[in-house]
Amino acid sequence: MKGLSNEIRAYALRNALEFGKADASKILPKLFQHGLDRKDIGKIIPEIRRIVSEINNFSSEEKEKEFEKYKEYAKEKKEEEKSLPELPEAGSRMVFRLAPFPSGALHIGNAKTYILNALYAEKYNGKTILVMDDTIGSEEKRIAPEAYKLIEEGFDWLGIKHEPKIIYKSDRLGIYYDYGEQLLKKGDAYICKCPQEELRKNRKEGKECSCRNLPLKEQEKRWREMFKAEQGSAVMRIKTSMKHPNPAFRDRVLFKISDREHPRVKNKYKVWPTLEMSWAIDDHLLGITHIIRGSDLVIESEMEKFIWEIFGWKHPVLIHTGLVKIEGIEGVKLSKSKAQKEVQSGEFSGWDDPRTWSLQSLKRRGIMPEAIREFVEEIGLNRQNITIPVEALYALNRRIIDSKADRYFFVAEPVELIIKNAPEVKEAEVPVHPDFPDKKRKIPVGKIFISMDDAKRFSGSEIRLLHLYNIKLGNAIKSRKINAEYSSSEMKCIPKIPKIQWVSSEIPAKVLMPDGKWKEGIAESSISRLKQGIIIQFERFGFCRCDKAGSSSCEFWFSHQ
Repeated sequence: MKGLSNEIRAYALRNALEFGKADASKILPKLFQHGLDRKDIGKIIPEIRRIVSEINNFSSEEKEKEFEKYKEYAKEKKEEEKSLPELPEAGSRMVFRLAPFPSGALHIGNAKTYILNALYAEKYNGKTILVMDDTIGSEEKRIAPEAYKLIEEGFDWLGIKHEPKIIYKSDRLGIYYDYGEQLLKKGDAYICKCPQEELRKNRKEGKECSCRNLPLKEQEKRWREMFKAEQGSAVMRIKTSMKHPNPAFRDRVLFKISDREHPRVKNKYKVWPTLEMSWAIDDHLLGITHIIRGSDLVIESEMEKFIWEIFGWKHPVLIHTGLVKIEGIEGVKLSKSKAQKEVQSGEFSGWDDPRTWSLQSLKRRGIMPEAIREFVEEIGLNRQNITIPVEALYALNRRIIDSKADRYFFVAEPVELIIKNAPEVKEAEVPVHPDFPDKKRKIPVGKIFISMDDAKRFSGSEIRLLHLYNIKLGNAIKSRKINAEYSSSEMKCIPKIPKIQWVSSEIPAKVLMPDGKWKEGIAESSISRLKQGIIIQFERFGFCRCDKAGSSSCEFWFSHQ
């Protein structure tokens, strides 16, 4: 950690010299080449921000002088290949399961655990079973009928392979009923009709309720009555110690009554198992050997173990991973249920709205499935809750798409330049990609526009119009125009002044940003020939995926910088 300060300063200075201002998001990916462990990302982010803030207050001369001191630390190094740690009790017949609740499309947060299971299945040449965890859910967390297909599409896109036959819990109610009855007969469960207030009081005080010790015949009678009873009038509870240190573990619910219609089986069933009841039965019957799940499900895991003990079943290996908070997507709560409400209300345009952070939205933005898989693999089996900046994902994606993404010109909120003493240039030769300097395209030069942000940021300063020439900007913007004066065409000036994106032969274009807002502007006319789905880079703006192209206007979805 301490030894990376010089590298941070070197990369920040180089970034500032090239673009006029250092960008903290560009520094982090470089540090992985110098030994930064991804679990330490959250700790080093404040140091990056501190150094970037300091450097951005330097003058151009100070940046150049400082960079000479630290440039040796900016050398590129090869990243070491990392692999997933070994699992306990690994063997030749390992079976994993993916058990998503279909309340919506999978998002970057909950997909992490499913990807981990799939990656380990690949590592050990094991089997993966897709179990649609479609018990009835709660009033707040309902099943979305379209989620079944969205989940399958997400797994297919990620390249996650599973057994051809998909297991639907809504088809297995008879199995759960059978094991529920067995628990009653064993005396390990009971039908409770106590009001919620009384139950909470008993749990808190560690007291058994009057329903708990009724004779078996009465319990079985109550069980049969549940299938015709009103919602909320009775539940099946498992018998645990009422002195258990965690009150939430005391006599948890195994079955409840629900009158809601189920998307697949309609009103065929009225009595539904809780997730841990169905998990305990299915994980045994399906032969699951290893279960990887989030640390927020520890109590459900303990309940599964409790049920396995009652039946004398062998325990699968249970592994809990810490939760991962993704920094850099402020204002967005990763939640399928929340997104479901916003999609249904029309606030979001659909499940691929960028604000859902669903796999569908990431695909439409141009995030590659390989980047997401590698992102999860590098996090690995984190035991503690960690925070990782979204830039870590973007860095992986950038490495995959950078060499394939041709460069184009785009400016948001265009401001026209009125350039005094400019040389007559009919067209500019521009590299299609920095990795292929001999491959160029020609752009006609007429009226020249830069973005409003650049016009404001660099007013009164000398800048270079990328691949063209240097100018000095005026101080005032009037009627979306700004005066400027030609200063030089010398290439040697490039490192000393900011390089600014510009557009001349233009076509209306807009880019949908991750916050759901459009950036409108103009781009070079050659984008009208792009194919839908292709990923390009608007220079000095970011990578974008072409969503719609045409001679009158074009639309893109922003990927990242």
